[in-house]
Amino acid sequence: MIRILLADDQPLVRAGLNTVLASDPELQVVAEVADGRAALAAVERSRPDVALLDIRMPGMDGLTAAESLRAGHPALRVMIITTFDEDRYIARALDAGVHGFLLKSGDPYELIGGIKAAMNGGTVLAPAVAHRIVHVLHGGELRNRLAARSGVQALTPREREVLALVGAGLSNAEIGSRLHLAAGTVKIHVSALLGKLGLTSRVQAAVYAYRAGLAE
Repeated sequence: MIRILLADDQPLVRAGLNTVLASDPELQVVAEVADGRAALAAVERSRPDVALLDIRMPGMDGLTAAESLRAGHPALRVMIITTFDEDRYIARALDAGVHGFLLKSGDPYELIGGIKAAMNGGTVLAPAVAHRIVHVLHGGELRNRLAARSGVQALTPREREVLALVGAGLSNAEIGSRLHLAAGTVKIHVSALLGKLGLTSRVQAAVYAYRAGLAE
């Protein structure tokens, strides 16, 4: 029996997923929660084999929960099931090491088969998601995004805030006003983050912020 945790903030969605999973005698839903933080607690309490997480949930989102679960529970198979197949979500999920990225619009049998494949050590991607990954990888952009997400971990929280605002096109004075810092202090932060990331200009920093998911 494969024990499953469902995390989705919409009761109707959870009910639908429950119905799909209950159609297979090898699957059992052992916990249902409505946000990522509750999912972390439910894993400790219910000890599922698979955590099936939505992305957009109140409080802690599914991607943040996935990152925590992958770090703290290496044996747990963590899968994303969502309506959103945007590149930034896909890149972050893969960077976290999830075992599946499926879409709610997919065939129910894809979900059942995906869970079983993940339990056997596979990584399962919805066809539309796989297509996007191949398309993005062809241009190297996904690699750039994953590298940027890794790179910003070397920054302090304040430097990440400054980088995000550089990515939004704000000047040092505007960033200082937003963060209640002197323009000179902002300049120091900008210089420090450029050095840490190996960048030479604010334009490069803005592109880096976008690739790292800090700026739209």
